[in-house]
Amino acid sequence: MGKTIFIAILALMATMGSSAQEYRVITSVESIVPNGLGRSRIINALEKKDHKEYTTVQTEEDSERNKSDRSDIRVKNFEETKLLNFYNLGGIRFQNIAANDALITSMINDMIAGGWELAFVVSGVESEGGKGDGQGIFITRYIFKK
Repeated sequence: MGKTIFIAILALMATMGSSAQEYRVITSVESIVPNGLGRSRIINALEKKDHKEYTTVQTEEDSERNKSDRSDIRVKNFEETKLLNFYNLGGIRFQNIAANDALITSMINDMIAGGWELAFVVSGVESEGGKGDGQGIFITRYIFKK
């Protein structure tokens, strides 16, 4: 009896340890372009890509030969959820930020209901910053694991 329990525990530990985790990245892009001229979206790729297919080792001898066609990397199947821009003609719109928060919360809750766990959130801002600063985005990557 003791042997059976020991073997069962070993089998259980082996199956728990061998389960690989899967990750998924969903990105929100929110426009910080003045006057409401930008576009804001949540982007979710619906197809998988193998990074190894697009990875090369560069050396001086073969750097010209290894140039790949970037169009192969593009994902043509993705979901695009519209968000509101941070600004309109009147300036910053807090109502738009609250609306975006509601949509992003809905997306996160949907992922969690689908068995995903929110593991990391990474964000950043890109802005020209020069005279007349007419361009910029606030980007957030939500990294889920299962």
